[in-house]
Amino acid sequence: MREILEKLARGTISVDEAEKELKFDIVEKVTSIARLDVARELRRGVPEIVFGEGKSVEDLLAISERMLDKNGRVILTRVDNVQLASLEARFDGKGNIRKFPHSKSVVIKRADFELRQTGGRVGILTAGTVDLAVAEDAEMIANEMGCSTFLEADAGVAGIHRLIEPLRDLIKNDVDSLIVVAGREGALPTVVAGLVDIPLIAVPASSGYGYGGGGRAALMAMLQACSLGLAVVNIDSGIAAGVVAAQIANRVAKARKGG
Repeated sequence: MREILEKLARGTISVDEAEKELKFDIVEKVTSIARLDVARELRRGVPEIVFGEGKSVEDLLAISERMLDKNGRVILTRVDNVQLASLEARFDGKGNIRKFPHSKSVVIKRADFELRQTGGRVGILTAGTVDLAVAEDAEMIANEMGCSTFLEADAGVAGIHRLIEPLRDLIKNDVDSLIVVAGREGALPTVVAGLVDIPLIAVPASSGYGYGGGGRAALMAMLQACSLGLAVVNIDSGIAAGVVAAQIANRVAKARKGG
């Protein structure tokens, strides 16, 4: 895209030609295996995310190389240990690799990649430590969309006194949006939504078991929440929650700056 804009600035192509080239540049094809939406971040403020699960190592490496070449960054989710080892071997020394200890996400950046900070602030709260994998996905994508994040873990309603301090800290940090992750009966988002005036995205986690396990009871409870100002994403959808929270936070940050 930069090359197209430079051509336009030099006068070597017309506005109509630049528009046509930009349209061609929207989707990048990787041989016969993928069509990457390399311009998604410019169009929507949301970067392209590569889903690693089910992809061969060779295909994942090819996609990652093309994304790094075009955008300077590749974001991968649901990466298994074999895929991760191959990614580390291929890109070690060629950029910065950030791994997340609980989730299966990886972010690889070229050394010259610069992430623009928006000023948006996203809070993340989990009911239990087991929910950290989902919370990390939300934190990762919110960071990659330019937001500062504030993560507080293990504040579930089984010991509701544990909620006071982390919730107070999130309010002190003046977060623009709040993600609450909970499994089992999924009660925490309803409680929190009844206490704060912050837009809240609830994430049911699959940490429950038995009848209604796998996040199903949590999902149903969150959909039935009586507290208003609460939206719900799918089970374990930390990425989806992080994107929505970051979009809210970035709009608020823009307004704060008078933009």
